[in-house]
Amino acid sequence: MKTSLKLIAATFILYTQFCQAQQDDKVIVITLDGLRWQELFGGADSTFINNEDFVDNIRGLNNQFWADTPEKRRELLFPFFWNHIAQNGVMLGNRRENNKVNLTNTRVVSFPGYNEILTGKADDTNIKGNDKIYNPNKTFLEIANNTDQFSGKVLAFGSWDVFPFILNEKRSGLPVNAGYRSSLAEDPSAKELFLDKIQKETPKRWGGVRFDVFTNNYAMEALKHQKPDILYIAYGETDDYAHDGRYDHYLTSARRTDDMIKEIWTYISNDNYYKGKTSILITTDHGRGTGTTADNNWKHHGQSIPNSNQTWIAAFGANIKNMGELKEENQYYTAQFAPTVAKILKLEIESDAAILPILK
Repeated sequence: MKTSLKLIAATFILYTQFCQAQQDDKVIVITLDGLRWQELFGGADSTFINNEDFVDNIRGLNNQFWADTPEKRRELLFPFFWNHIAQNGVMLGNRRENNKVNLTNTRVVSFPGYNEILTGKADDTNIKGNDKIYNPNKTFLEIANNTDQFSGKVLAFGSWDVFPFILNEKRSGLPVNAGYRSSLAEDPSAKELFLDKIQKETPKRWGGVRFDVFTNNYAMEALKHQKPDILYIAYGETDDYAHDGRYDHYLTSARRTDDMIKEIWTYISNDNYYKGKTSILITTDHGRGTGTTADNNWKHHGQSIPNSNQTWIAAFGANIKNMGELKEENQYYTAQFAPTVAKILKLEIESDAAILPILK
């Protein structure tokens, strides 16, 4: 009888610990490479949507994305952002309302931008461009992966093949499925094996960037079968289509990404491991130009292109206040992103940036 009581007590303790672990906060971080705040908050831009240099089917694109007001246009382009995130979370960076988000790094290209997002500080000395060098700085993903709580529970997926270096997979031990890598799961699902096959068979538009559909589906399979507590998804198409000068593809890619984020939220909202415990934070690595001239071209970004350091942040979920679109005049910085995520996860990171005032 005593043995039975001890067994029951031990089982109860284990069950209690398991339930407590299940209640720990989860975080999904999403980035959309080079997506301008102008489209997020104002929808399709008339400067480009009617320009045959950037659009093949002007009438068709207008039928899909044009409306009389910025509010209607942005909802056509980003229905999930504006019908769910703005209604249940917070959106920062509408400069038409003098609500601003800026980078603090001066390089204003992708690697420095992602370093700033993921570490909470700029590093213009060591990270000057997009060269494939191992990041000397530790991201919050690496810091989390080296704690007892999150070890082995952090996964990263990216469309760009530089992410293994941005996240310093060699030092951090993070599994990074990026570029044209196949599934890294120890026991790949049937869908992951199929993704491996069709990814190899799909023509490559860009040498180092795969289509986001692969990144998204690998990440979705990880959510379903590996159950990470911290997941990073880095979509890349919007930046590459912009560099190609294809405003039509830039818009349609942005629209697909909105659907992908909705798919992620729909899944975690109905999965017991994630439901009610997950926060999703979204941002971009840089802005881009606003015109068509050589010195201010929407296709490009960098130190010489005005407005390239203008970004935005959106967030919703378990630990995020319902504040809607912030319209009061204020200045925020991309460097505040990592400390805010770290606060949710109770991590200590080396950043002097303030936590964004968006947490419950």
